[in-house]
Amino acid sequence: MVRTLYVGNLPWGTKAEDLDEAFGAYGEVVSSRIITDRQTGRSRGFGFVEVKDEDAETMINALNGTEFGGRIITVNEARARDDNNERRF
Repeated sequence: MVRTLYVGNLPWGTKAEDLDEAFGAYGEVVSSRIITDRQTGRSRGFGFVEVKDEDAETMINALNGTEFGGRIITVNEARARDDNNERRF
């Protein structure tokens, strides 16, 4: 199975490959993505990493609260998106 981890407080210049490298040191990374602003294309400072279920806790414990690119990052299991939180324009 695969679990999705939320990674917050990322430096603006972080690329998905950077997350692959950092998380890959603690287990198998299935995929990673940086969330960007739709209008500007700039990073929003957070992303998601999909990892093998058996590696998720190790990665959270190893990386949560550590320095990454000069910033202290937050790593935890991502919550399912709630339909009530959709943006309405």
